Amino acid sequence: MKKFILSLAAIILLQLSCLAGPGELIKNAGTSKDYPNADYLVVLDKTTVDVQETGLSYNNIQKVYKVLTYEGATHLNHLTFDYDPLSAYIEIKEVTIYRKNGIVEKLGPENYYDYPAPAFMIYWGARQQMVNLGKLEPGDGIDVKYFKKGFTYALLYDENQPDDSKYIPPMRGQFYDIIEYWYSQPLLEKIYEVNVPNTKELHYKFFHGDVSIDKKVMKEKTMYRFSKKNMMPIERESGMVALSDVAPKLLLTTTAEWEDKSLWFYGVNEDFGSFESTSDIDRKVAEILKGAKDEMDSISRLNHWVADNIRYSGISMGEGEGYTLHKGDMTFTDRCGVCKDKAGMLITFLRAAGFESYPAMTMAGSRIEDIPADQFNHSVTIVKLHNGEYMILDPTWVPFVREEWSSLEQQQNYLMGVPEGADLMITPISPPENHPLIITGNTTITEDGTLEGSITVFAEGQSDASLRGMFTRNQKQYWNTALEDELRTISEDIQIIEMNYSDPYGHMESPMHISVKFKIPDYAIITDQEIIFTPIVASNIFKRAQAHLYTNTSVDERKYPFRDRCSRLVELKETIMLPTVTSALYLPIEDDIDGSAASFKGAYILENNQLQLSEEISIKKRLFEPEEWKNYKAVVNAQQKFADEKVILSR
Repeated sequence: MKKFILSLAAIILLQLSCLAGPGELIKNAGTSKDYPNADYLVVLDKTTVDVQETGLSYNNIQKVYKVLTYEGATHLNHLTFDYDPLSAYIEIKEVTIYRKNGIVEKLGPENYYDYPAPAFMIYWGARQQMVNLGKLEPGDGIDVKYFKKGFTYALLYDENQPDDSKYIPPMRGQFYDIIEYWYSQPLLEKIYEVNVPNTKELHYKFFHGDVSIDKKVMKEKTMYRFSKKNMMPIERESGMVALSDVAPKLLLTTTAEWEDKSLWFYGVNEDFGSFESTSDIDRKVAEILKGAKDEMDSISRLNHWVADNIRYSGISMGEGEGYTLHKGDMTFTDRCGVCKDKAGMLITFLRAAGFESYPAMTMAGSRIEDIPADQFNHSVTIVKLHNGEYMILDPTWVPFVREEWSSLEQQQNYLMGVPEGADLMITPISPPENHPLIITGNTTITEDGTLEGSITVFAEGQSDASLRGMFTRNQKQYWNTALEDELRTISEDIQIIEMNYSDPYGHMESPMHISVKFKIPDYAIITDQEIIFTPIVASNIFKRAQAHLYTNTSVDERKYPFRDRCSRLVELKETIMLPTVTSALYLPIEDDIDGSAASFKGAYILENNQLQLSEEISIKKRLFEPEEWKNYKAVVNAQQKFADEKVILSR
């Protein structure tokens, strides 16, 4: 009997702990001694979702925080909530502060603010609501409850609202959500509960970890509950992939196949008439294509006209903004738009020229998981070639770039909006040879240590874009200064005798060429016995086009995948004429390196008072797995060794 009473008491205590209010949760959450590296705790993050037949969802959200440090108090003294009033609305229901001294304060509407959200380059009328919590102290806690509905940001559910139609997701009848199970601070418990009509099948997957899943079938709906406890912030690694690619997250959707999403994206823009041409557009297309040599020349001319002449600036068209591409006439008249509008303008141009062209969606900067939820942040263009193959174009990412599709987006998922429907696809690796940077030097070291001679630079693809940006991102009057500043990274004493470069605005005429004649006094150390110097071509000149040289190679291992800017091929060659020398006392050497991530070859040859340097570095792709770090690091370090360690010759 005694054992039964004790067991019953334990069950009751457990039930009470599960029903503990915010005050108790905050009190028992722990202190800075328990979490010495944290500024505050997310004690509870709970969302309850009620999905309607239309796909519209009503969300009740509760978040409980505990302040651990004064820095955390500063961070939490105001909370903001974003929404777009065209498709979303939010209501802050209740905000309570639990002071560490036991006082409980409820904040009223006078502490809530609604105002236009700060905007830069995209002006769609977004708004923010903010709660001003005032001064907080370590040990204080916050309980926030709010309601949202809609498909863009948060919305208010109010029975007095006459019509919920503008809050229904654009893919009517379908529901999706993406839930992050991570914070920058410790997260003690996260609960996501969704109630879905039994007429819909919910597809879901939890990535990068485990989650507790409960399912309960009711009369009209099925409840799914996903809960996880005690999640610590992910320790970021320099150069790692997007946090969403490695952190715990939950994806849910009622859309069964990517083909369904593809067909919807095709239909919504065709029905809207996004790609209808006008007489003005037809005349401009004919003007652009005058003298075009072939199919690819025509596509390139249209792509780069849109890239270079439609500036990136988002103006709202009202209803449908964010997922519908602006009509071609609007973008052509405004000469501006965001990625989807630039993509739509190009589609309109291509169709006016007789091509078959459609939009596509992608995710710049992170991976799209194989769950047909809306994991997109970027829109591009596809065109069908005469051989029946689709070619992908991106007018947003190729201003002053010689590519049609930016190779900064290689190994990136995308979904085409085509009449036959399409599955999720991925862009291929762009071979390093498409992005060469070739630096050649012919120099002489005189008896007084002066280095004089010339260097020439050739670049193509994204290497071209990196060098060209040195000019196009500056006003024309500063172009020479920009190049001079680059050369002065080698020596402040450099004397530039002559320099020439391709027209930075002529990116469609020819690749980038730079040639410089120069003199650097006292460049080499010369004694009676030795000559000591670093070849100028080996000294990491034009580093801006060699992103791998910015990599922190101090770590031995990586836990997460990492990335470079783009694949590339770097060829460094220099011939140095010398005063009389007898032998090499020290020449930097490295064994050849080759792997799945990168490769390196480097050598010096000393012969007849002439030193020849050659290096070849190949970065083979943009995204890498953790096990490829050893190879990548070795290549970067090998090139850096040739830059850091001086040549020592005996006289």
